[in-house]
Amino acid sequence: ARRQPHRPLLLFQDEVFTYRDVEQRSSRAARAFSQRLGLQPGQTVAVFLPNEPTYVWTWLALAKLGCPMVGCPMACLNSNVRGQALLHALAAAQATFVLASTELRDALEEVLPDLQRDGIKVFYLSSKSPTPGVEALLPAIEAASDEPLPGHYRVGWTFFGAGWTFYGAGWTFFGAGWTFYGVGWMFYGVGWMFFGAGWMDGCIMKDTEPSPHRVPAGATCVLRSKFSASQFWDDCRRYNVTVIQYVGELMRYLCNTPKRDNDHKHGVRLAVGNGLRAEVWKEFLQRFGPISIWEFYGATEGNAGFINYTGKIGAVGRANPFLKSFAPFELIKYNVEQDEPVRDERGLCIRVRPGETGLLVIKITKNTPFYGYAGDSKKTEKKILRDVLAKGDAFFNSGDLLMMDHEKFVYFQDRVGDTFRWKGENVATTEVEATLAMVNFIQEVNVYGVSVPGCEGKCGMAAIRLKPGMSFEGENFYAFTKETLPSYAAPRFVRIQEALEITGTFKQCKGNLVREGFDPTIIKDPLFFRDEKKKSYVPMNADIHAAI
Repeated sequence: ARRQPHRPLLLFQDEVFTYRDVEQRSSRAARAFSQRLGLQPGQTVAVFLPNEPTYVWTWLALAKLGCPMVGCPMACLNSNVRGQALLHALAAAQATFVLASTELRDALEEVLPDLQRDGIKVFYLSSKSPTPGVEALLPAIEAASDEPLPGHYRVGWTFFGAGWTFYGAGWTFFGAGWTFYGVGWMFYGVGWMFFGAGWMDGCIMKDTEPSPHRVPAGATCVLRSKFSASQFWDDCRRYNVTVIQYVGELMRYLCNTPKRDNDHKHGVRLAVGNGLRAEVWKEFLQRFGPISIWEFYGATEGNAGFINYTGKIGAVGRANPFLKSFAPFELIKYNVEQDEPVRDERGLCIRVRPGETGLLVIKITKNTPFYGYAGDSKKTEKKILRDVLAKGDAFFNSGDLLMMDHEKFVYFQDRVGDTFRWKGENVATTEVEATLAMVNFIQEVNVYGVSVPGCEGKCGMAAIRLKPGMSFEGENFYAFTKETLPSYAAPRFVRIQEALEITGTFKQCKGNLVREGFDPTIIKDPLFFRDEKKKSYVPMNADIHAAI
């Protein structure tokens, strides 16, 4: 803001916000938050906002108050969560305050009695409040000074203080949020400066994710409230975009739009993201021109990752001695059916050979710490794999299967365990199962991900055992899932079984179910398909299967 005050930082619809604008707005907001919230150490501020500029200066305002560094964590909520999922996120974060948009009024009012009962104070970042008992903060923000905040606002700041807790696009709707500490954000920013040097300074970046995740090294960020494949390239031309962000499905959506004569007429020179399949990668380049693609691998709660800046199609990165010394990682043999690593006679894990698929694990060290999940020590421990190469060591379990070729290029293969990815979102099968178990005609349920031709990731399918004397009710099941689950987590297919297969230790078996998928020529059990037009689960037949 000091170096280039008049340079646009955010472009949103027809509005332009310069670096100075955002700096001043965040200073005003910081003063208003300090006065109206009266933050004390140990109190968490939850941010419940859609993808809009307000999110940026709210985030910066709380950072200026030292919230993430002086014992007042900030919880970033997924704006798609509703009902019990929203309450779960707030409870796990131990939120004291919620800063929200009136656009999300219905979602807030649904849970407001519970929040008031728990002593959680809710504020709208608007000029007026449409909800009794909820104060509007915009008048106080506009009345505050826009001068830079003096240092005493951040007394007690430390790199290793409490950080941000995220319940965002990268994690499940009922999952424990991941936590970043101050030092983590320092390295996160340094990483962007390192990789962005010569690329990002002066660029115009189109952010397609549900919050402005990255505005690196003096760039301009184009925000849109919702992604639109049909308008994507028009936006790029309108705003002179030079860098785009993506998640796997986004690139396929762009390739699936009708071809235009001006597909090559744009200024985009770099695409950064993850989840891009090799066949879509090739099609994207053929259609939209020679764009450099930096495909990366990582999880925000993880302790290391890869990035492929060489253009090697399909790879997520390349191993080298420097990376291995800074972030020791291994690919180990994994038994997908038993959902556990393979161990030798000493009880240690076994490395895979080049060309073999293995579970990615990253050693937990001072350089590569794993802070875990907010409010869920069990989930934190579940992500730690012990006695991997030596007794007593500890590695972060990525839950992902990767393969390294003989040239040291690394390729993502699949997810394992209780989590799969669909529509750019992670879905934990155990959490969907817990929700579906509330349906009155369900005795048992086993949720798993199945591959759909032409689609990234896996979509949800549920094998259900009905209660005695009960029948499957397609319309009621659709209404229930519509109300209780995010769209990406609702099962697309249902299979009715007389008994669900279990192991000798009473664990549900998913392997055979996953392999059989939703093919009615293979499966003799009753099958149903989620029909959005009919708002029901309808019987699967050969015509529907062929259309899919």
